[in-house]
Amino acid sequence: MNDNQQKVQIVVADPSALGLFGLAMVTLVASSQKLGFTTGLSFVIPWAILLGSVAQMMASVYDFKHNNLFGAVVFGAYGLFWTGVAASWLIKMGAFGPVLAAAVDVKQLGIAFLGYFIFSIFATIAATETNKTLFITMVFIDVLLGCLALDSLGLGGNWAHGVAAWTELIIAIMSLYGAGANFLNKFFGRQFLPLGKPLGIFR
Repeated sequence: MNDNQQKVQIVVADPSALGLFGLAMVTLVASSQKLGFTTGLSFVIPWAILLGSVAQMMASVYDFKHNNLFGAVVFGAYGLFWTGVAASWLIKMGAFGPVLAAAVDVKQLGIAFLGYFIFSIFATIAATETNKTLFITMVFIDVLLGCLALDSLGLGGNWAHGVAAWTELIIAIMSLYGAGANFLNKFFGRQFLPLGKPLGIFR
């Protein structure tokens, strides 16, 4: 770089609150269906696409700009997860035609859940260096994905679906708190609500 060149950094706000809010809303609505409080998937799909996917993908992009590897990769991965889930639901419901709907094999979804479960274990290890709220949320995400994999592969029985449903509700509550705490802490420039210090296990 010569003397006439300058680096310009565009300052953007921390997107964590938006990403966590997106996760909170989609898991809240989806868990209501799994728990039988609501029925059908028609009104779950818009929240999966717009909150679960778009909101988390936006957070991912801006975390890349922040050089926040954890937020960028995790929000991006889970944002794409909800796009895949929503598309899978639409195929199963016949939105893309009867041929695709007739060829559905739910075990393929189970394999996808298994892959995400493995990734989430890695993300949970990394979350020990973020804060306790996010670490606990990641642990419940591990349980959710593991149970969804077992249920879709036909290995877990009814208990796997039940555990997944209640775990998803807990994730929603934890994420709502995390979103609110991140928002207020950044807005006021101080700790308004505690998130918990990093566990520091691996450093």
